Amino acid sequence: MGAACCHHDDHGHDHGHDHGTGSPRVVLWIALVLNAAMFVVEIGAGLAAGSTALLADSVDFLGDAVNYALALAVLSMALVWRARVALLKGIAMGLFGLWVAAMVIRHLIAGTVPEPFTMGAVGFAALVVNVLVALLLYRFRTGDSNLRAVWICSRNDALSNLAVLLAASGVFATGTAWPDLAVAAFMAGLALWGSAQVLRHAWGELRQSAAASGAAD
Repeated sequence: MGAACCHHDDHGHDHGHDHGTGSPRVVLWIALVLNAAMFVVEIGAGLAAGSTALLADSVDFLGDAVNYALALAVLSMALVWRARVALLKGIAMGLFGLWVAAMVIRHLIAGTVPEPFTMGAVGFAALVVNVLVALLLYRFRTGDSNLRAVWICSRNDALSNLAVLLAASGVFATGTAWPDLAVAAFMAGLALWGSAQVLRHAWGELRQSAAASGAAD
């Protein structure tokens, strides 16, 4: 299956990849740069504030930056290759969710109380970035599994940042780590749910491609 077939399989969503600022390629590059920058900011802030939610979100930013790079690499390839990359993304999202769940248990045992003001300030900055990326990717949300995966990631991230802001308020109000840990657990669940969505869509596209290849033979 050649590049021309990719445009047909995507129901028109990938037409004009490199034309204008609304093309998937340009949007993915913007998302990649913003997510890489926020990873650096959040991991430093998470370590300084002792926040499980911020650390979880920083690793999520790193994972998304890698995902956007992968999406760029296969954007013009056949549907089967983009579906395979989406499958890897789905697995990565699932592993991230399990890692965050383990980190919640670790901080619960340690009894660490995060610093709420750093959580709030960095959480707000992350929210602005993720809402911007989600808006840029919104038009591609019904495309192939590759573009759908990055849209789901950006949507989940925006929801997670809202939760981080609520956690910061909760930590400030109660003086305990429970709001931070609850949000981190929520983020773990969100990652696992998103993983299931991406894996289901990618698996369906792989079966579609296999059936098309069998028919062609």
